[in-house]
Amino acid sequence: MMNNIAIFPGSFDPITLGHVSVIRRAIPLFDKIIISIGINSEKKHMFDMEQRKSWIEKIFQDEEKIIVESFTGLTVNFCKDRNARFILRGLRTAADFEFERGIGQVNKKLNPNIDTIFLLTEPEYTPISSSIVRDVIRNNGDISQMVPKEVLKDLKIA
Repeated sequence: MMNNIAIFPGSFDPITLGHVSVIRRAIPLFDKIIISIGINSEKKHMFDMEQRKSWIEKIFQDEEKIIVESFTGLTVNFCKDRNARFILRGLRTAADFEFERGIGQVNKKLNPNIDTIFLLTEPEYTPISSSIVRDVIRNNGDISQMVPKEVLKDLKIA
């Protein structure tokens, strides 16, 4: 019985090498990781849902523990629907920790059965965020050290 399931929520607009690093290092910790692309109608995305999902599926195509899904609403409700007991989050900075700690504490109040697990980003990925990648793309900069080759290939940069 698989009950050691984690949800890794995010917009992944686009997925970065930092995200990939956190996910790959978390694989041995869980029976299954559901990479959950949050649908937020308030947010303007650079890449559509199908594109973001396709990239993630290509990156983890050989990893049987990884599932990619989209969701709306509260992450804790999505966890409950998927029988997930954990929310996985990557931390780049102290500011990330403070922000994520607050969300994790609220999630714990909303559902005491769900724990948030934090993994530190590897040092080389600390400065990389999806918003920085989008800004570099908008200004025709080089993102080759920020995103996986699957993203570069589709952006015709590789």
